[in-house]
Amino acid sequence: MEEGYTSMPSSHLLGSVPAAIPEEKKPDANEGASAQANLQIFPPTNGGYQSPGTPHDGDEQTASNWKGFFSISSYKPYFNVDTDVVVDRIIGSVYPMTDFYRKIDANPDMYGPLWISTTLVFMLSALGNCATYLMLKRIEPNTAWNFDVNYVNWAACVVYGYAIVVPAAFYFMLQYLGSTTSLIRLWCMWGYSLFIFMPTSLLLVIPVGILRWLIILLSGSASSWFVSLNLKACTEGSGDLTALVVSALVLQFALAIFIKVFFFA
Repeated sequence: MEEGYTSMPSSHLLGSVPAAIPEEKKPDANEGASAQANLQIFPPTNGGYQSPGTPHDGDEQTASNWKGFFSISSYKPYFNVDTDVVVDRIIGSVYPMTDFYRKIDANPDMYGPLWISTTLVFMLSALGNCATYLMLKRIEPNTAWNFDVNYVNWAACVVYGYAIVVPAAFYFMLQYLGSTTSLIRLWCMWGYSLFIFMPTSLLLVIPVGILRWLIILLSGSASSWFVSLNLKACTEGSGDLTALVVSALVLQFALAIFIKVFFFA
């Protein structure tokens, strides 16, 4: 006869040992405070996540301290620009009659000059080879043509070297002559002055020698006039610095001629 089985607690079985149930331990106030303190200091402030609104006091150095030159956070303000500001400054660099130097007085940036210089390097190297190919095929159609990869090295050296060294040299000369100016503003102004050579390099691909010279003379004149006007505005009230302004104009025009002769011969 089948009998139903009833469940019995295991504690009543023969040989069974009741399970030990630990008493609930109340959290200690000191341990809670210590854990909360550990959560507050982790992750570390130097590079870790921080909630919005909290000050960043890790390894950030101010620009007045010499260690600030080796900290990325010191350069953040010079890249804090949006697209509208960069476009407006590019338009101002193409139209040299505007007071560009006073426009960037409150917030000079390095994003625009860095982007312009890098783009110009690739455009000169690529379009320079393209222009050489078109001119060669026009004069000697059966001649073999090879891509000159050295254009990249030359373009990088010329553009980056000019955009960095020339403003720095003028900054030290202005300091020596008693004129107070900002190196960042000079870098910003000279960097934006190179933008006009980007559309110019596109037009220089046209395989017509006279037209190429006309284009480079117009763009070089506009860029030189832009630099001289803004450098003159920068040195107002510092005495007669006409020779310095003229030398900046000549250097900018010489850069335009070098671009034409070397990359679009």
